[in-house]
This record gives sequence, C-alpha cells and structure tokens, in this order.
Amino acid sequence: MSVLEDARDGDGAGRRQVGRAIVGHLRHNPFTSAGGIIVVVLGVVAIVGPVVVPHDPTTQTLQNRLQAPSLVHPLGTDQLGRDVLARIVYGARYSLGIALLVTAIRVVIGTGVGLVAGYAGGWIDEILMRLVDIQLAFPGLVLALVVAGILGPSLRNVMIALAVVGWTTYARVVRGSVLSIREREYVAAAKLAGTPRRRLFRRHLLPNVVNPVLVIATLNLGTVILATAGLSFIGLGAQPPTPEWGTMLSDGRNHLRSAWWIVNAPGVAIMLTVLGFNLLGDGLRDALDPRQQTKLEEV
Repeated sequence: MSVLEDARDGDGAGRRQVGRAIVGHLRHNPFTSAGGIIVVVLGVVAIVGPVVVPHDPTTQTLQNRLQAPSLVHPLGTDQLGRDVLARIVYGARYSLGIALLVTAIRVVIGTGVGLVAGYAGGWIDEILMRLVDIQLAFPGLVLALVVAGILGPSLRNVMIALAVVGWTTYARVVRGSVLSIREREYVAAAKLAGTPRRRLFRRHLLPNVVNPVLVIATLNLGTVILATAGLSFIGLGAQPPTPEWGTMLSDGRNHLRSAWWIVNAPGVAIMLTVLGFNLLGDGLRDALDPRQQTKLEEV
C-alpha cells in the first residue's frame, strides 16, 4: 500500500506519515535532493538577489556593450551594455513569480472542477468532463500561443493564456481521486450523519487530493517557466527592457557567435530551473506512491 493511500483518512497521523516519507526520500535520493537544492537556491536568488546585485538590470551603458565575463561583470554584458548577471537574477523573480501564480490558478480551477465532477456525478460530471476532453484535444502550448496572440503581447496575457489551458490535468486527477473516495465508509457515515456539503469537502475530500495535486503542481512549475520563456522568445510575453529569461534569449540570438554569454546564461538558468522542479516532482511522486517508481524501473 502506498503512502498516498495510507494518508487518505485525512487524520494527523496520515499527514505526519506523508511528511516523513517526503523527508526520507529527500535524504536518501540524490536526484530528489539535487532538485530540492536547485529550487531552494532559485527561491533565495529571486528574493535576496536583487538586493545584493550592484547593477541595475535595465540601465544601458553603451561603452560597456558586449563585454566578456569579468570581475566587474561576472556574466558579461549584452548588446546594450546591461549586466547579464543582474538580468538573470531579476529574471528569476519574474520566472518564479509567474510560475507560482499560474500554477496556483490552475490548481484552484482544476481542483474545484474535479471535486464537483467527482462528487456530483451524473450529468454534471458528464458535462464538465466533456469540456475537459475538448480542451485536451488541443496541444496545450499551441492553445496558449493562440490565446496569447489574441490577447496581445504582455506578461499578464501570457499568464492568462497559460492558466486557461493548464487546469485540465488537475481536474481529471482530482475527479478520479474523488470517485474512489466518495464511496468509502467514513464518507458514507459523514453523509448519513448530515454533515454539511462544504464541511464534507473540506474535511474528507480535499485533504485526500492534496498529494497528487502537489506532485503535478511541482512538475508544472518547470513547465510553466519553460512555456513563459518560449512565448517571450517569440515576442508574445515580456517586452523589452523587462529582464525575463526568454526575452534575453531572443535579444542575444543575433550575437550567438561573438558574445555567447548573452544566450548561454539565460539558457543555463532555464535548464537548471526546469531540471530542479522535475527532479523534485519525480521525487515527491516516488515518495508518496512508491509503486510508480517500481513501474518506471520495470520499463
């Protein structure tokens, strides 16, 4: 039996068991630990970095343009003389903030739809799941590209586009969990006791979908950062002079041979960030449901 199933009675002992499983996996799995370290470092950089970095990310100093990495500019300068390190640090705040906000919106919408569909059943479930299926018929990034193109280029519109197209995974997973939980004895007993529906959701259903939602959300954070950078790269996201990683890649692509550091720095930042969230998400999944790890090892 998985830790996920052991904790589904919603009591404190189950939650403590989940916490111990996650901490134990972080200690004993080097890949999960590496992912956790990367995520923590990213958070520290996003919060503290702008205070420590001496250069302004938008200040243009043309006499310093295209300078190679040095003690004054550890990651060099771009074609307008802006410090690349400062832009990377400030870009971490944009990337992480957008990813957290978009993922939070996805979680709220998807979890709400999944809870209602799984608990209500019948025609309500049928209508909601058909809407989910219709949206899943389109590739997520393509649909986000269309929405962002219609709304116009800006970070706000990119966040709206990514939030609108990404909630369906949560809805399907939460619905499946609710379908397996709603017929259990303690839920049936709560219904017979006349427990209000709101309390039933809060006390018995919602705590039992937290674990799978947490895993999906962790993996989604990296995906959102990558998608945001991609949309900014093609001009639909952040606009100059905003120090966003995708915009930095777009600005530096014409100097790839003569000033490689302009592109390499944001590229490495995106790669490490996505890798960190993916490693951490995989570790959380394996800790909460070891059977998933066994299935992967058998493939």
